[in-house]
Amino acid sequence: MSITVKDVAKKAGVATSTVSRVINNHPSISEETKRKVRKVMDELGYTPNLAARNLGKKTASAIGVVLPPLNTKERLGNPFYLETIETINEEARKFNMSVAVASARDFDTLLANVEQMHRQKQVDGFILTYSDKYDPIITYLIEKKIPFTLIGQPYTQEESIVYVDNDNQLLGKQATDHLIDKGHQRILFITNTTHENLYFERYFGYQKALMMANLPLFPVVSFEETQDYPEFLEVLQETKATALVVIDDLFAVRIIQLAQLLGYKVPDDLSVISFNNSIFTTLTHPYLTSIDIDVASLGSIATQQLMAQLTNQEMHSSLRVVVPHELIQRETVLNKKFK
Repeated sequence: MSITVKDVAKKAGVATSTVSRVINNHPSISEETKRKVRKVMDELGYTPNLAARNLGKKTASAIGVVLPPLNTKERLGNPFYLETIETINEEARKFNMSVAVASARDFDTLLANVEQMHRQKQVDGFILTYSDKYDPIITYLIEKKIPFTLIGQPYTQEESIVYVDNDNQLLGKQATDHLIDKGHQRILFITNTTHENLYFERYFGYQKALMMANLPLFPVVSFEETQDYPEFLEVLQETKATALVVIDDLFAVRIIQLAQLLGYKVPDDLSVISFNNSIFTTLTHPYLTSIDIDVASLGSIATQQLMAQLTNQEMHSSLRVVVPHELIQRETVLNKKFK
């Protein structure tokens, strides 16, 4: 049988409301009463659940960080999310806030987790670390008028959302421009997602760069399903591509390994550029040329903007904050002009 607040109150000889106030460390309760109630809680082995702990409190003093569905190895192993959580946690500490993480393998379960966190007053607001076309969570947060910020550009309702992002279209353009500047003319865009907003923006930027340079455009090469991998050799042979723009570092490492298995040397036969400038850029040779998206700023600014909403410092109906980026040249892009 589980121990309840009533059990603690009965043994301590106090009202249940007093036990709730002790759980919340309310200043109206004397230190002597707090010590007595806490002693009884220890003796009975009572652990307050989050709903009880937050009973009567206006705030939970916590931020919910929502990760996208972790349904692939790339998602599970992508350091972007761990780096983002750490940055948010570091910034949250400055506001005496803790961080709770919501994760799942699909959107239905993820939404259920977010709903539970909100109902039980586990968190005061949320930071979404992604922008996905099929995401039901933004709709839920807006309908319930729950404070949140978004890392990424929303698909809809920009007028209702505070979000922080890179200029992903510019990132895609500059990555492609870099390859063009090095003498590449047949360039492919490679991705493992086609429903996240950063994919659309980076692919638009890729297309813009090629159009402005009067170079051929190619359809996106998507590896969302395992059966897509065997077709890669055929795509390379048909397009005669000499360079690839890849959606992020982790997937770029996988593509480089695949290309090498197919007999292509990087960068001699195939140049590669990607995004995030994560730890994967220097784990294997050749070191990966990548665009640094400044994850630290994305996480800290998202946290600051959420705290501004929670403390009513700045009440924005919508706000976009653009974080600058930097291209880091390493070893995976060959300068064909000097070959």
